[in-house]
Amino acid sequence: MKKLLVASAMTALAGVTLAACGNNSGGNDAKTQTLNLAATSQLSTLDISTSTGYGSTGNAFSSFYKLGNDGKPTLDLAQSSKTSKDGKTWTFKLRDAKWSNGKEITANDFVYSWRRTVKPATKAEYSYLFNDVENGEAITNGKMNPDKLGIKALNKHTVQIKLTKPIAYFKTLMAYPLFGPQDQAIVNKYGDKYGTNAKYMVYSGPFSIEGWNGTNDTWSYVKNNNYWDAKDIKLKKINYTVVANPTTSLNLYNQGKIDVTALSSEQLKNYKNNSELHDYSYSMTTFLRYNFNDPDEQNRKIINNKNIRKAISLAIDRDQLNESILGFNTKKITGFVPYGLANDPKTGKDFADQQGGKDSLAYNKKLAKHYYEKGLKELGIKNVSLSLMASTDDANTPVATQYLKAQLESVLPGFTLNLRTIPGKLANDNLTKGNFEISLSSWGGDFKDPITFLQIPEQNTPYNFGKYNDAKFNALLKKAGTTDANDASKRWQNLIDASKELNDNQGISPLYQVRTYYLQKSYVKDVIHNTAGPQWNYTKTFIKK
Repeated sequence: MKKLLVASAMTALAGVTLAACGNNSGGNDAKTQTLNLAATSQLSTLDISTSTGYGSTGNAFSSFYKLGNDGKPTLDLAQSSKTSKDGKTWTFKLRDAKWSNGKEITANDFVYSWRRTVKPATKAEYSYLFNDVENGEAITNGKMNPDKLGIKALNKHTVQIKLTKPIAYFKTLMAYPLFGPQDQAIVNKYGDKYGTNAKYMVYSGPFSIEGWNGTNDTWSYVKNNNYWDAKDIKLKKINYTVVANPTTSLNLYNQGKIDVTALSSEQLKNYKNNSELHDYSYSMTTFLRYNFNDPDEQNRKIINNKNIRKAISLAIDRDQLNESILGFNTKKITGFVPYGLANDPKTGKDFADQQGGKDSLAYNKKLAKHYYEKGLKELGIKNVSLSLMASTDDANTPVATQYLKAQLESVLPGFTLNLRTIPGKLANDNLTKGNFEISLSSWGGDFKDPITFLQIPEQNTPYNFGKYNDAKFNALLKKAGTTDANDASKRWQNLIDASKELNDNQGISPLYQVRTYYLQKSYVKDVIHNTAGPQWNYTKTFIKK
């Protein structure tokens, strides 16, 4: 999914939803096996190297693994895998698989794809995910040739990958389309046109994409008969139409023109007991991001004061914001890592149940004032004035920002929160340039491991736009990725401790976990939904009336 840098609930919904409407060619009966869905936004590219979202495109682009039920990785283009004792060398044996044009998929297609993605000229936003592949970071920083990347073809059907350290979630990561193969001949043939049109592509997944010309609002996924497991793919076609307005989408659903629709907060109130209601939430947290490197010296001192940040967090009634104002039906947030992402390898407990502590996210006006007054005294000031940047692209921005302004200004004497609501593209540009004081941001997981969230505030990571830097937090994450990387229990505890440290220090201030509910026609069977990574898997889906 695309990373939502400046967002709130409905923006988050728009960013990850690719489910619910279509052009209805073929109908949706059991004979035609056609599913009609509605995307909330257009496709931006089909180039897996430069894409910033894989919500449904994992159905067209396969990798070594795919995510099945409960987000568990199962073998896809690879028929087997093995790892060395130290966890730093992986070897994949490929199936007898073909591209959608009938050409054989080989080990060299993976090697070429990975080298292309890490090449700085490609400008792949997710290239940092290759940093733990041997020489990956040096290559993405332009300090080494891409052919030095730790991946090679041992023979036509065998891929070997060398890592700089063991990666506990490597199988899950290898289900990401970003790590899939690309056909060099196709890339060379189409050049700059590659990925800009459905016909300028070749597909490795269970479906091929048709009818997308780069700018239109309708396209289709059509069963790829050359897919290695085509015999088990029941759907013949999936039609998509862009329907950005939730009211329009719901009307189309009720008219039987689409088969699934996402519900807005207001719509959910009327469908809470509906038998067609499904919780298809993504692992996404909305939070306050602080700029610890604010160019304004006074603002920088205020933001770097731990007591001021703790006061801000304690002054927010998250239950009221979450339930009464935004209308989400969700568990109380316990930290940056949301519920439903990952479970303790030993006990099975949800990470979110273990990361809380010290009531840093509780609503406590008395304690908030205490920390606020302590912070003011340390800074030698009597008032605080900070601006909150948020995106106007989100329908819930006015509600959320006005609530935060009213709450903080009423609980903390002399505190002023200036609202800076601007278009999403401009807001994200300002965020990446460090041109903000506090930002209302959202983050969704790329894979089912807590590190997909916890690496964001880590020192020197690409998305640490506020330049947060806490030595204890950094040390715990480093230990989890090195010393304890091969010990699942110790690594898990390191991550728990790191999340608690982030909470205690309020390096960010989590606000709520986005919950997303859908209506799905009862005749649509076996949609696989994942809370992180490729969100929608239609390899088992079928129509039964």
